[in-house]
Amino acid sequence: MNIIGHTKILLISALFILLCGCTIKYSFTGAAISPEIKTISIQFFQNKADLVNPSLSQDFTEALKDKFTSQTSLELTNDVGDLNFEGEITGYSTRPTSIQGNETAAMNRLTVNIRVKFSNAIEPENDFDSSFSAFEDYDSSQSLDDVEGTLIPQILEKLTEDIFNKSVAKW
Repeated sequence: MNIIGHTKILLISALFILLCGCTIKYSFTGAAISPEIKTISIQFFQNKADLVNPSLSQDFTEALKDKFTSQTSLELTNDVGDLNFEGEITGYSTRPTSIQGNETAAMNRLTVNIRVKFSNAIEPENDFDSSFSAFEDYDSSQSLDDVEGTLIPQILEKLTEDIFNKSVAKW
């Protein structure tokens, strides 16, 4: 074998060793989760809002679980996981948003506020205690009871996406 052949083998070997020595975790969801993190726990989010939707606590908790189990390979555990989420629903309100000339509301806004305490046992520098808020507008000719079933899933999707991004996507 000539010197060029030996050089190619040496370069390919060095490149192989370099690539094998680096562990990079990536996904199409944007999550940047350390390979040491294996489990996730999501505690039940109590509803402490002044106005209470009876199913909102369960709906939100399950939506957050679904978000992480569908977009990561983390194992959901009932114990405290490597990643842990806990918190509470702090606000649930509807308010007029655009007033017409006759001083009546043309649109109303349903807003949900959630406080989340996130703990990362492997990388505690990523822990946070933050509030998240999302809303959807609806025509004032409709009652909240009529639109709640459509608006809540849309709001929960926004909230879970924001929480996912802050905790593991670092957006």
